[in-house]
Amino acid sequence: MSEIRQQRFAMRLSLAVGLLMLIAKWYAYSITDSAAILSDAAESVVHVAAVGFAAFSLWLSLRPADSSHLYGHDRVSFFSAGMEGLLIVLAAVYIVYEAVLRWVTGLELQNLGTGTLFVAGAALINLALGLYLLGQGKRHRSLILVANGKHVLTDSWTSLGVVVGLVLVLWTGWLPFDPILAMVVAGNILWSGVKLVRESVGGLMDESDPVMHRKLVVLLDEQSGRRGLSYHELRHRNSGNNRWVEFHLLFPCGTAIEVAHQHATAIEAAIKAALPGVVTVTTHLEPREVHDEVHRGLDEPHGR
Repeated sequence: MSEIRQQRFAMRLSLAVGLLMLIAKWYAYSITDSAAILSDAAESVVHVAAVGFAAFSLWLSLRPADSSHLYGHDRVSFFSAGMEGLLIVLAAVYIVYEAVLRWVTGLELQNLGTGTLFVAGAALINLALGLYLLGQGKRHRSLILVANGKHVLTDSWTSLGVVVGLVLVLWTGWLPFDPILAMVVAGNILWSGVKLVRESVGGLMDESDPVMHRKLVVLLDEQSGRRGLSYHELRHRNSGNNRWVEFHLLFPCGTAIEVAHQHATAIEAAIKAALPGVVTVTTHLEPREVHDEVHRGLDEPHGR
């Protein structure tokens, strides 16, 4: 199965399982009237909506560059992750509201044993799915799949927390455990949503990656040093499914263009081999000895 087909299959699987879990959790809520199960079901509604948007984003991000988008459509990945995080935050607010409302107006729970089994089953299924999506996302360097995998795992931990709360209610008979657990769950998914939004904003604003920068510096020092070359103006960015790297290579004056191009191509190939996923490398060739003079001449105002 090709890399693109694997990513699309993972997203379709996530959507199908999400719909199945949504049905199971809302059924469990309908027979129990539990605020904790309602919180879990509400999070699943958000999850299905987010996966639908993520599926569209994945399809768009994998489309090739065109005349309107010369660098491709990869950056929709950050927008998708941000939307998913925002939906998670809204779900957390709704869960807190419902939990407080039910606590104030009176708690009436029923069929907790059956509801607990449904939620526990959903938690285990989502745990397996979340780990699978995270693995596929990291393997293909897909922010969309990674964000979706984190959301599914959050859904799994949410369900496990709900199960703990329901077991406490069954064991002690103290009904307030139900809304209290719902609010704890809301706090957990709120934290997850905020982190996704933060990551999305960082990507859209081209926030630097210090770990990647250090890796590139070590690699370029080694590759240029062994060839007697130097470099500067290193820049890099992550567009979601693709990493862009660019820098200037400085050669001794008189170096034949064929030789310079051969060295640059070899260094570009070494960078692509060392970094995971799709990497686009652009080098600018410059003469070392007269580099400063040439740039000073270009920077001076016209007519001087």
